[in-house]
Amino acid sequence: MRASRGLSLRALADLSGLNVNTLSLVENGKSSPSVGTLQQLALALDVPISAFFETESVEQSVIFTPRGERPLTSFGSTQIQNLGENLSGRVVQPFVIFLQPGMGSGDRMIVHTGYEFVYCLCGSVRYEVEQQSFILNQGDSLVFEAHLPHRWENISEDVAQILLVLYPSDEREELGGRHFSLATMKKELTMKIAVITDDGTTISRHFGRALYFLVLTLEEGKVVSREMREKIGHAHNHTHTEEAHGAGHGMDPASHQRHVAMTEAIGDCKALLCGGMGRGAYESLRALEIQPVLTEILDVDAAVQAFIDGKLVDHTELLH
Repeated sequence: MRASRGLSLRALADLSGLNVNTLSLVENGKSSPSVGTLQQLALALDVPISAFFETESVEQSVIFTPRGERPLTSFGSTQIQNLGENLSGRVVQPFVIFLQPGMGSGDRMIVHTGYEFVYCLCGSVRYEVEQQSFILNQGDSLVFEAHLPHRWENISEDVAQILLVLYPSDEREELGGRHFSLATMKKELTMKIAVITDDGTTISRHFGRALYFLVLTLEEGKVVSREMREKIGHAHNHTHTEEAHGAGHGMDPASHQRHVAMTEAIGDCKALLCGGMGRGAYESLRALEIQPVLTEILDVDAAVQAFIDGKLVDHTELLH
């Protein structure tokens, strides 16, 4: 998956928040990743976690899995059975997980979109969800919004089994916005983000017309430097009118090249915070691996802090 996307180990390490050496050991079969590591990789590669279990096959709308024929994958001493292999759309991702004593999702807290449901089949498992601890014994269940940092561990002396169901929130994101939760996983990394602005303190509502990029360097969840960079705007390359945009506005190759020229100054940034932009610019940024985040928070400092906290919502309804 990494190679097919043209990513180096360093690039995937930056995207996932994982160590380069860790990724190298996993790829060479010398280390088994935890479930938490798999979820970080799935988020970075923009695939469901079930993608790590699947072979090429035809997607189906109905999946029947006999008890003795569950697709099984082992990561170290942890075994995972995929109950939804080849399900079309993969909106629901169900797994049975077998945990040896003391084993779990890993030391790092996990964040992702949607919802997570867990049902304890046997043993005792401790779930930590945003500073709350829940002990699940046989028959107990837990469901929560998965953007809340979480992890789990088998605290019993025997093998524990849990039914884990992941429900990514693609539809929910379109309706209610997307939490940019990946920021929570990257607090320990040095990264740069850009803010579209005219004055350095207020986020502009119009990507094309704004004059500057404010580039902030983040280290361990704190802003350590700020830099204003001039931005090429619409006036530099074509006449912008106030006519209503059609559905395909800004989606053609010529528009994409203009967007590339506009964002050349922030090629070293991971994300761009903006108060509004066209869908063409939004998709161009994503193609350039710069995550656009449309926000209703126009105060630069407040929006950046929300980003750092993993609470900034991507309001796609602000696209025009």
